[in-house]
Amino acid sequence: MKKTLLTLTFTAGILAGCSTAPIDVPPEPVAVVPAEAAAPAPAADDRFDTLAEEYYEAYLRLNPIVASSIGDDRYNDQFPVTISREHREARGEMARQYLGLLASIDRSALDGQRQLSYDMLAGTLRQELEELTFPSHLIPVNQFYNTAALFAQLGSGSSIHPFRTVKDYDDFLGRIGGFEKWVDAAIANMREGVSKGIVQPRILIERTIPQLDALIVDEVEKSLFYRPIENMPGTINAEEKARITAAYMEAISSRLHPAYRKLRDFLKNEYLPKSRSTVGMAHLPGGREWYESLVRETTTTNLTPEEIHQIGLSEVARIHGEMRAVMEQTGFKGDLPAFFDFLGEDPQFYFTEREQLIEGYRDLKRKIDGLTPKLFDVSPKADYEVRAVEPFRERSASGGSYMAASPDGSRPGVFYVNAYDLKARPKYAMEALSLHEGAPGHHFQISVQRELEDLPRFRRFGGYTAYVEGWGLYAESLGKELGVYTDPYQHFGGLDAELWRAIRLVVDTGIHAKGWTREQSIEYAMKNSSVGETRATAEVERFIAIPSQALAYKIGQMEITRLRRKAEQELGSRFDIKAFHRAILEDGALPLDVLATKMDRWIESQKS
Repeated sequence: MKKTLLTLTFTAGILAGCSTAPIDVPPEPVAVVPAEAAAPAPAADDRFDTLAEEYYEAYLRLNPIVASSIGDDRYNDQFPVTISREHREARGEMARQYLGLLASIDRSALDGQRQLSYDMLAGTLRQELEELTFPSHLIPVNQFYNTAALFAQLGSGSSIHPFRTVKDYDDFLGRIGGFEKWVDAAIANMREGVSKGIVQPRILIERTIPQLDALIVDEVEKSLFYRPIENMPGTINAEEKARITAAYMEAISSRLHPAYRKLRDFLKNEYLPKSRSTVGMAHLPGGREWYESLVRETTTTNLTPEEIHQIGLSEVARIHGEMRAVMEQTGFKGDLPAFFDFLGEDPQFYFTEREQLIEGYRDLKRKIDGLTPKLFDVSPKADYEVRAVEPFRERSASGGSYMAASPDGSRPGVFYVNAYDLKARPKYAMEALSLHEGAPGHHFQISVQRELEDLPRFRRFGGYTAYVEGWGLYAESLGKELGVYTDPYQHFGGLDAELWRAIRLVVDTGIHAKGWTREQSIEYAMKNSSVGETRATAEVERFIAIPSQALAYKIGQMEITRLRRKAEQELGSRFDIKAFHRAILEDGALPLDVLATKMDRWIESQKS
């Protein structure tokens, strides 16, 4: 959900970081204005609380979309040009400023929870400065993290920008100006990237162009951006409704469509011919170091790409063994590749109508929601709903994704289900995907975290991809204990989902560190799993587009599983699965090394 939690849907809401060691004063600390001589010095805890709150306020000012995603409407008329030189400089200055302010606080004087927050904020700020040393702004467009598509989601009326009041409608009109500037900056940056040999793979641009085409229509009323007009609340009076409608029709025809055409035409006519035939980061100037940095950020470990590649190969072999055992339970006669073929070809495993798939997931939601108390004594207040991925982005979107609920309860979480090509969406995969995206996976974990009101906001609304996606994959492994995976095919589907995450370790590192081609990667994925060509292709192209993100799932899940096994072994009859899950969740997302230290302390505390 990017760095990220939440796939295309607002991964900007995730703060990444990996280092948790106490910090030194940075080379250029920002001066701290001393308090009045007569005023007593505030306690370290109070100083840190103030700093953490001020930091997050500054962060939201720079990131209005994140503010919208958490229900803060103060910046709803703004759309940031995050790829501009000015914005990048502001990010760097803010990181240096708050590192300096942190260094002025005696970490040892803080209580335990604040020491944890101190280290997490320091790691986040350090990671921000490291990210800014790499030229991600020169390759701002791909089919998976596509700001143009994100803006269309914002303007559709079914995403994080609200359309309830006159102000909401006027605010979005204000955002259009920011998007127009973003398009101009993206084109300028990509031209600079061409001059420096930093360009996207051709296949990613070929996938992006149709997404933009789908957003350019002949009639304003058919535009995705017109939907808020069609669904305008009755509480808006007729005069305002007429004014807003006219303003939106003008903005769509004279500003939005021209901006999308400009970007589409640039990609198609100028950029595509200069894009590259290679797909891995190692083929970019400084690409190996860039990828290694992304790996550290995503996994919050010091594992190298080669080490992760070998872990992936080992996990693929292990899971294949477990799959063979489940295959035998079904009575199938043949080897594993033949069973993969059977699953891919037999019509019993596939729906024939898109709505059947969506309703199937809604039925699963209701079933699983009633089962989670078996393993959890903590649960979120927020609910979530199941929706289909929008047609304009479904071809390149993943099988499922999650968008977090707003903290004020005005917007539920959303589990997006991809209904494109039903032959790529088998029934036997449904329970695992629902566990991952809904409860007790992403919706459960992220909502619980957002409801931890005692934590500073940068922790409530931030995250670490390895923890978040690791928890999602760990949640899949709970199927048997919860009371699903009762059908061996669904159990196999759970193993197949885990297998795919192991394959990701192999393929992502293969592409970006070992020089694998797109075709070689697709072949490996199809040979070692049950997925068909449609999904294998989309997933491999996802790894090409967002290097390292796919590593988070298995690395995070393996660490959470290791901690559970350790707790079970050391606590024996004292082990309480509900208490374990509460301990994992109760401090929100953490870097994996911090999580391990915390859970080691928890295990010791349970022995007395």
